[in-house]
Amino acid sequence: MEDLEKKLKIMYTEEQIQNRIKEVAKKIDEDYKGKTVIIISVLKGAIFFTVDLVKKMKTPIILEVMQVSSYQGTQSTGNIIVKKGLDTNIEGKDVLIVEDIIDTGYTLKYLKEYLQSQNPKSLKIAVLADKKERRKADVKVDYTCFEIENKYVVGYGFDVDEIGRNIPYIGYLEEE
Repeated sequence: MEDLEKKLKIMYTEEQIQNRIKEVAKKIDEDYKGKTVIIISVLKGAIFFTVDLVKKMKTPIILEVMQVSSYQGTQSTGNIIVKKGLDTNIEGKDVLIVEDIIDTGYTLKYLKEYLQSQNPKSLKIAVLADKKERRKADVKVDYTCFEIENKYVVGYGFDVDEIGRNIPYIGYLEEE
């Protein structure tokens, strides 16, 4: 992993990430005041963001995880695969999808439609990073920590072939 870190340029420090998550958590608390929300963390990348986000929230939560994927290496394949579904019935409940990144939007569009079919009371999306310039699918994101350039990011949940998720900051790889 040291070799990977040497290749990374820092985009956001650990402190910047935590400060921004605190701001987003406060906004979510305001929006869900007096409610319990089901948090659906999209594995594996969003787990770091989800844990830090919910620790900063005051809103009562029920934590769920789903695993979906459209990536292989550094490229999106465009094919969405649900590897792990929900264990909780979300019908009539307030639901917040927590995802690490949205770029093309295909995965979140698919996930939102899939969850919408289960008739939640409300369904919102929180993302750590938004690559707006790569968007191909129309998806409304309700809470965004950072809008980022079209760079391949690593650290704080982001990986290259499963390596680098535990780097405490968000860095990016320069195009080779």
